[in-house]
Order: sequence, then structure tokens, then C-alpha cells
Amino acid sequence: MEGGTTKPDSTQLALDRTWLAHERTLMAWVRTSASQISFGFTIYKFFQFENGPKSNAVREGIFTPRYFALILVTMGLLSLFIASYQHRKEILRLSPYMTAPPRSLAGLMSWLISIFGILVLLSAIVRQ
Repeated sequence: MEGGTTKPDSTQLALDRTWLAHERTLMAWVRTSASQISFGFTIYKFFQFENGPKSNAVREGIFTPRYFALILVTMGLLSLFIASYQHRKEILRLSPYMTAPPRSLAGLMSWLISIFGILVLLSAIVRQ
């Protein structure tokens, strides 16, 4: 062998594949959550722009575009938090069997999108 490296055994390769499967799953949840958050915010801003800042048309009624936007953003954040928790739990369960568990880039992305989503939610709540 070159450089004195050893060939990985089938168990290590299976662990690596499982790790990558968890990363892909979390990234799918990140994409879904980011879509929900951005779609909710876009709906809110579209109706706010369409009706003008002084119009009450967007603010009146039982199920206004603002409430719909808040629901979508909240659903996106909740699904992202649940998926991040599940990912973390599975990675912790897998880590003792790995020689050197890699850093989770999907976990980092989930935190960044979570921060973005929280800012969007606070912006929609404060701007009534």
C-alpha cells in the first residue's frame, strides 16, 4: 500500500454510508424548511406590497395572508428543529462506532437556516 494507509474494512464503509445517508436526509429537511420559510415570507410581502402599506385588506379576516405566512414559517422552523434533533440523536448513536466522526455540514446548514427563519418570523410578527 502507498503511504502506509490501511484499506478500510466493510464495517467502516457501512458506517460512512450510514453517516452520509443521515447528512442527505437532514439536507432534504433543510431544503424543505427553507422553501416553506421563504414561501411564507414571499406571500406576506406580496400581499403587503400589492395592497399598499395603509390598506386593511391584508389585515382583516379570519385567515389573512399574514397568518398564512406565519403558519408556513412556523411549520418550516418546527420541521427543521425536529429534523435537526433527530439527526443529532442518530449521529450520537452512530458516533461510538466510528473512528473519527466527521463534522456535520448539514447540521451547520440547519442552524444557519434556523437563524434565518427566526429572523423572518420575528420580522413578520413585529411588522403587523
